This record gives sequence, C-alpha cells and structure tokens, in this order.
Amino acid sequence: MAVPARIKALSFTRLGAALGVAVLATFGLAGTAQAATNYVALGDSYSSGVGAGSYGNSGDCMRSANAYPQLWANAHAGTTFKFVACSGARTGDVLNQIANVTSSATLVTVSVGGNDAGFADVMTTCTTSGDQTCINRVNTAKTYVNNTLPGLLDNVYSKIKAKAPSAKLVVLGYPQFYTVPGSCSVGLSDAKRTAINSGSDTLASVISSRASAHGAKFVDVRSAFAGHNICSSADDYLHSLTWPIVNSYHPTATGQRGGYYNPLVSAIG
Repeated sequence: MAVPARIKALSFTRLGAALGVAVLATFGLAGTAQAATNYVALGDSYSSGVGAGSYGNSGDCMRSANAYPQLWANAHAGTTFKFVACSGARTGDVLNQIANVTSSATLVTVSVGGNDAGFADVMTTCTTSGDQTCINRVNTAKTYVNNTLPGLLDNVYSKIKAKAPSAKLVVLGYPQFYTVPGSCSVGLSDAKRTAINSGSDTLASVISSRASAHGAKFVDVRSAFAGHNICSSADDYLHSLTWPIVNSYHPTATGQRGGYYNPLVSAIG
C-alpha cells in the first residue's frame, strides 16, 4: 500500500531530528548550553574604577562604566551582574558588600587590602616628606601587611566562600606605580618610587598567599602594568598626582582595560 506523501514528509522530518540528536551526542555537543553567569563585583576603588571616568549615579563609590567588572559583564551576554565595589573600601566594608552575594553566584571578583595598609597616607607622606620618612612609612605599611592584613583577608575570603561555595572567586591585586629609573624629570625621587613599589610587591605576595589558601584565583596585574606605569615611556595606565585628587595613583580607562580586564579574561575567559 502506498504511503501518503504527508506521512512520508513527517517520517523523514522525525528521522532527520533523530539523526541530528545522535550526531550531537556522538560529538559531545548535546545538552552543552551554558548557564548564564551570576557575577558579583566587590572591592575598593581599583575595582570600582576610580580614575576611569563615567561614574553614572554611583555617588561617592565612583563605579565606572570603564571599570573591569563592567567591561567583563558587557562582554558576556546574559550575565546577571551586581556591581557593589566602592571607592575607599577596606576589608570591613567588603564584609558589608558580601550581603549582595547569594548562593546562586557563579563568579565573584574582589580587590581589597590597599586601604587597610594605609595606601593614601603612604602616598601623602611620600609626597610631602623626605626620602627616609617616606621609606619608614612604607616599611610601617609593609609590617601591617605582613602581620595584620592576612587575618583580615582570610575573613573576607572565607565569608565569600560561605555565601557562595560554588562560585569562582577571583582576587585581583595592585600594580606597581612606577618605572624606576623612568622618564620622569620631576616629582618623587627614585628612592621613594622604589620604596612604594616594594610596598606593592609585599601586598601582592600576601594577597596571593591568602587567596590561594582559600581556593581563589589570584590575578597578579603587575606584569600587565609593567611598561605602562608612571614614568614609563609607553602610554600610562595610571594617573600620577592629578586633579581631581581622588584620581591620583588609580588606573585610567585604558589601564582598567589593559591592566585589569585583559588579565581577568586571560585568567578565567
């Protein structure tokens, strides 16, 4: 008995669909759709994007449209994004920010520790005082970073992990500020610049160690800023002492992309 053309068409449609599923399964492609990322960006001014402009209505937190968290969210369609990093944040402030992290979070980024170590006071002291006073102030900050900051960071990272145990936790560090010797003919002495850079190195060492202890991914941005920091011959990724003063020693919009966003992408995709 002849099979009606309509039934033939349906049969071949079903056959094609079945073959398609079989082929996808054979090559491991069936059911591989990725869930959208639930991303929470925590931290201080280096995460909020101070110095990069375009702060919208974020007020004193100065969350920039050019900051690396916003750039990452923009580049990953479907991302659910909470941007709560804030200028001036210390570890205690980040503990409050963690209220925005839920168990459904799949990605959390954070930079914190520089303000706890007295970043602003170090730069003020080194700008207004002699070489030895600057070096002494940096050494005081380094002692704090080595002895006190680890416990504060442990508390932050453990609280994030407790709120979102399945999330990827990415901890981003801080750049060295200066190329020494560099192209600057005025400003701080090379002795001061070297001391300040050594403070950045101490921060990187401690933050990296504590992040690793909590199963977090540490993104060391120093190499990305190398050759682009203050007194370099290439395009600066960092503001020097500038106006408005809050922008001083913070990444430019170019620095947020080249010094933070690009290393973040290299680290996690």
